[in-house]
Amino acid sequence: MSSPPLTPPGWSRWLVPPAALSVHLSIGQAYAWSVFKPPLESVLHLDGTQSALPFQLAIVMLGLSAAFGGTLVERNGPRWAMTVALVCFSSGFLISALGAQTKQYWLIVLGYGFVGGIGLGIGYISPVSTLIKWFPDRPGMATGIAIMGFGGGALIASPWSAQMLSSFGSDNDGIALAFLVHGLSYTVFMALGVFLVRVPGAVTPVAGASGPGDADGVRVSARSAVRTPQFWLLWVVLCTNVTAGIGILEKAAPMITDFFADSSTPVSASAAAGFVALLSAANMAGRIGWSSASDRIGRKNIYRVYLGVGALMYLLIALFGDSAKPLFVLCALVVLSFYGGGFATVPAYLKDLFGTYQVGAIHGRLLTAWSTAGVLGPLIVNWIADRQKEAGKHGASLYALSFGIMIGLLVIGFVANELVRPVHVRHHHVPAPREAADDQRQQPA
Repeated sequence: MSSPPLTPPGWSRWLVPPAALSVHLSIGQAYAWSVFKPPLESVLHLDGTQSALPFQLAIVMLGLSAAFGGTLVERNGPRWAMTVALVCFSSGFLISALGAQTKQYWLIVLGYGFVGGIGLGIGYISPVSTLIKWFPDRPGMATGIAIMGFGGGALIASPWSAQMLSSFGSDNDGIALAFLVHGLSYTVFMALGVFLVRVPGAVTPVAGASGPGDADGVRVSARSAVRTPQFWLLWVVLCTNVTAGIGILEKAAPMITDFFADSSTPVSASAAAGFVALLSAANMAGRIGWSSASDRIGRKNIYRVYLGVGALMYLLIALFGDSAKPLFVLCALVVLSFYGGGFATVPAYLKDLFGTYQVGAIHGRLLTAWSTAGVLGPLIVNWIADRQKEAGKHGASLYALSFGIMIGLLVIGFVANELVRPVHVRHHHVPAPREAADDQRQQPA
């Protein structure tokens, strides 16, 4: 289970992205947690903060498990990692089903948040280094296809979950049954990824096998990578880009409602929900579109677009967003496409800087920037909006200060990206005995 089998003659590398997608489309359900919030609040008498706890803990565990489990993923291979993700993510739903059935909310927090969150983190990074090894000629496109699934998982899970709650009922028995169906269904779907995943063997021809990172002899271990300024500059780049995107995504519906509350054509609840769906689509499209573009124009250039144009979009919303709905919607869609694109492009950026050796482990450590941004973005937007409302302000003025902060953060990210340089030669090679041992573990059985 720890190592995928040898690739047979004529086996297509294009079967690896579907394997990755089967995992990412499943764990992308996390973005659909809000569907379960109202029924849980009603049945278990929770407030909004309490009902958000499983999701918040899951995102924290995503970052922590990706950071601390990244080296294990590299050493044990993608099949092992996908299996661990399958067991943890599906078990999280089964534990949550028991919690809903017995009305023990702590079990839902433990199952979905803690156990399921570990599955999120391991599953998120499980295919990264394998895809880059299969597609050294187009690493941005390859990782974009997979990570697109995480952004798109909610587009499947949201209506599916809502339909189940409608059919089974929104009481504790209905919620428990919905959790149970999720757990069993995702077990089957993620198992397809475990079955399909392969790593290129020594004799397997891979187009463009001399990728830009390894061609220059760059083979940096995860332990060495975190000691380089390049890693921490990219940490700042990812954190600022994600903070800017999640600042809109987390408060999208009330934000667009507030912006046009005083206009002659206020935004209805259904239109606000449609706006959220559009943002999800932009998030998903950006993951494959912008990451594929990075293969042509380069990783540093595409992040110049994410951060520089992103700051411009925020400025346009702040200055003119409340006077024109199309402008507000367009700018928000662009920002969310950059949000998704940043996630999908960063593994290829890491590959260019540190090589393919342990790139998955390095990526896992970098995802702590996501955990930080997941707290920082909503905190900036919500806390400032609440304070402005207490001061008697309303409409677009609730967000003027927070948008200014977002622009400043994007400028900081832009400067950090400009400071990124090739990794110093002293970090290029890991100690020979450890390299040999790890390389041996990564070979197909």
